[in-house]
Amino acid sequence: MFNKNIKLVIAILIFAYAIYQFIEGYIGNGIMYILLSLIFVFLYFKNEFILLAFLRLRKQDFEGAKKWLNKIKNPSAALVKKQEGYYNFLHGIMVSQTNMNDAEKYFKKAVSLGLSMDHDLAMAKLNLAGIAFSKRRPQEAQKLLAEAKKLDKRDMLADQIKMMKQQMKKTSIPKQHYGNRNMRRR
Repeated sequence: MFNKNIKLVIAILIFAYAIYQFIEGYIGNGIMYILLSLIFVFLYFKNEFILLAFLRLRKQDFEGAKKWLNKIKNPSAALVKKQEGYYNFLHGIMVSQTNMNDAEKYFKKAVSLGLSMDHDLAMAKLNLAGIAFSKRRPQEAQKLLAEAKKLDKRDMLADQIKMMKQQMKKTSIPKQHYGNRNMRRR
C-alpha cells in the first residue's frame, strides 16, 4: 500500500509523462496516461483497502473485511481524514459484535474525524446510542438518538431508531405495583 502523498506524486509524474506524449504526437498514449493518473487521484480520495473492506461487509464477510483493513498499517499516514473516519467506522462495526468498549472507542473516533455521508454518521451515532443505553447512560443515548434521527434525512434508519426508542421506553418505565402492602386486610 502506498502512502497518500506517494499516490499524488505518482499521479503527477504520470500526468507529466502524458503531456510529454502529447508533445511527441502520441495522442492515444497521452489520453491513456491521463486516465491512468486519474486512477491514482481517485485512490488518493478513496482508499483501495477501505473499498474492498466495504465490499466484504456487504457480503457479511467480517473476516474478509478485517483482513483488508489490517493491511492498513498506519492509518493516520496512509489515509486522509475522512478515510480514517471510515477506517474507524468499519472497525467499530466489526468489533461491536464482540466488544462494546472497543466499538465505542472506534465509533467516537469515527464521529470526531468525520464521515462524508450523513447516513453513515447517523449509523455511527445510532450505534453509540445503543452502547450508551446498554451502559446505563440514558440521557447520552437519547441525545445521540436525536442526532441520528436528524442526520437520517432519507429515513434509511427510521425502523432502527423507532425500535431503539421503544426499547428505551420499555426499560425506563418503572415496574407497576398493584395494591399497597401496608393496606389492612378486611
